[in-house]
Formats: sequence, structure tokens, C-alpha cells
Amino acid sequence: MTFPADFPITKRWPPVNPEILQLYSRATPNGVKISIALEEMGLAYEPHLVDFSSQDQHSPEFLSLNPNNKIPAIIDPDGPNGAPLGLFESGAILLYLAEKTGKLLAADPATRYATIQWVMFQIGGMGPMFGQLDHFVRGAGKNIEDMRPRQRFVEEAERLLSVLDQHLDGREYLVGEFSIADIAVAPWLRIIMLSQELRDLVDWDDLENIPAYLERFLARPAVERGLKVLAD
Repeated sequence: MTFPADFPITKRWPPVNPEILQLYSRATPNGVKISIALEEMGLAYEPHLVDFSSQDQHSPEFLSLNPNNKIPAIIDPDGPNGAPLGLFESGAILLYLAEKTGKLLAADPATRYATIQWVMFQIGGMGPMFGQLDHFVRGAGKNIEDMRPRQRFVEEAERLLSVLDQHLDGREYLVGEFSIADIAVAPWLRIIMLSQELRDLVDWDDLENIPAYLERFLARPAVERGLKVLAD
């Protein structure tokens, strides 16, 4: 396989520097996970905006890299054994980048799997539940007269926040040291923090540890840079 010729996505988003990692994304909670990780790890990369208003995510070129039509996705021209690697799903990309660089994922097995479990907590719980909460509160679902779906996601978001808040008691970051678990979790907390309506619904101001945790996360210079990548 030769890069970029064997990746059809590069016909729509031609790389300026094909020797560095290519990021296809936008500044959503899932999207900023990867730009933040790349900034924290110090990897050279080239960002390409996937414009939802133009339905870029449904284009044949994008689907050639991610048939699930979701951002983010990457191409690493220097993948395993030196061969180019295309990859989608933010959790898989985080794990790949951490293993590639040896950063933000501990070598110690206990800490390593504790990190992975919190990545999975976000992927399986926070992401889907917070996304649905936002849909029914601020998105198209807000016009549905039946309030039961909205209330279901409010209650589940509150439960997940309670789990996280209790875990963070006495901890600076999720596994003690900063890791890909924090990069997975914190951007989803940020979407609630930025909306007064969402904060009120989940009793954000009653949380004891999460607000300060998120403030620490957002104050990191690499996080600040990563949040600006492909932002509207």
C-alpha cells in the first residue's frame, strides 16, 4: 500500500505533507479528543475539516475511510511495521496513539487497565447518554411533546456524573496521572459545562469534584490548542 494513492479520502482532502499523520475531524466532543491527544503527545499532524453542513461525512471519499460516517478518523502514513494505517472510532484512535508514542497510557498493567476502563466508561456511557441528553434538550428532540425520553437521559446523565464525581474525590486526574482517560471524558463534561440549561438539569453546581477537575483539564496548554483545531 502506498500513501496517499491507496486512500480515496485523500482525493477530497489532499495532504499538504503526506509524511505526517492526517486527521479528519471537526470540533465536537469526540473530534477534539484526537486533536488534544495529538497536541499532548507532540505528534505532527495535518487536520482536515469534515463539514457536516456540506454532508462531508456521507461522501464516498470519507466513507472509504470510515464506513460508519462518523468523525474522527485518521491516516497514519507511518503505521505498524512502517505501513500506512487508516483508523476510525475515537477510542481506538486514542489507544493506538498512546501505544504508538508510549505516552498517556501507563506501562504498569494495573494502571493501564484502569485507564482503559475509564475510556470505555466514556465510550459506552457518557458519550451516548450525554449526546442523547443534548439532542432532547437543545437539538431536534426538544420539540417532542412526550417528556419521558428527555427525563430518561437527564436521570442517566446525573447517575454517570455521580459515579465520576465520587471517583474523582481526592484525585487530580482519573487514574492519578493525566492520561487518555481524561482526554476521553473531559470533552463530554465540557458540553454540559458550556450550557446553562444542561447544567441546571443535571445539578452541575452540586457536584463536588467534577467542576475543578474540568477546570484543571481545560487549563492545560495542549488542551487549549487541541480545542481550537477545526473549531468553527
